[in-house]
Amino acid sequence: MERERANNRNFNEDELTIDLAELFMAVMSKIHLVILAGVLMALLAFVGTKLFITPMYSSTTKMYVLSRQDANAAVTYSDLQTGTQLTKDYMELAKSRPVMEQVIAVLNLDMKPEQLKNSITVQTPADTRILSITVENEDPKMAKEIADAVRESVSIQITEIMDADSVNTVEEGNLPTAPSSPSVMKNLMVGGMLGVVIAVGIIVLICLLDDTIKTPDDVEQYLGMNVLTSIPIREGEKKSKKRKGLSAKKLAKNMKH
Repeated sequence: MERERANNRNFNEDELTIDLAELFMAVMSKIHLVILAGVLMALLAFVGTKLFITPMYSSTTKMYVLSRQDANAAVTYSDLQTGTQLTKDYMELAKSRPVMEQVIAVLNLDMKPEQLKNSITVQTPADTRILSITVENEDPKMAKEIADAVRESVSIQITEIMDADSVNTVEEGNLPTAPSSPSVMKNLMVGGMLGVVIAVGIIVLICLLDDTIKTPDDVEQYLGMNVLTSIPIREGEKKSKKRKGLSAKKLAKNMKH
């Protein structure tokens, strides 16, 4: 009994290996279609990126916040720890509504505070009190102006509300010369990979659904019968559209009758 189970297990493993090999050969036989699908999807991604996605430019400005307990004393280690812990408060304050409204008023921007807030990213490197403000806009000059305006407005708010000793500018907003997004190369790679995956999936699905008898080996595999002879088709002979190959299930059913 155990030997029979082992034989069945080995048979199933062999059958799975054969199926995987057939799928691999089916994909390799259509490798030109797979490559073509990848190239076409990459071209579509390139055209879509160029025509339908607006390039965005990013400008980054940095500021240093100094907060100490005694303005007349030297900066202590406790002051440094306190300043580091307050950076999250500075980050939240940088995207507050008063700051957004002041920037909109100064630059006369045609946008709402929420829209401006969504275009701003505030970060701070670990264990530092340097606040990095990045603004993304479709106009590189406007991105720089907004970044500088946000830095100035935040400096005033931190000094007045957080009672910081001073806020110094580390870097003014840069004037971007190249778009930060979208990434054409990244979209090309994603489009190409998507095309390859779709093509391979379709080929595998067609192969799995196709159970027609095509070769003498298929007769032995699916029906367990030996092929005594076969009639070759002459080259150049056209196949009739009405004549279709029988599937393994239909052929086995007809043989029973």
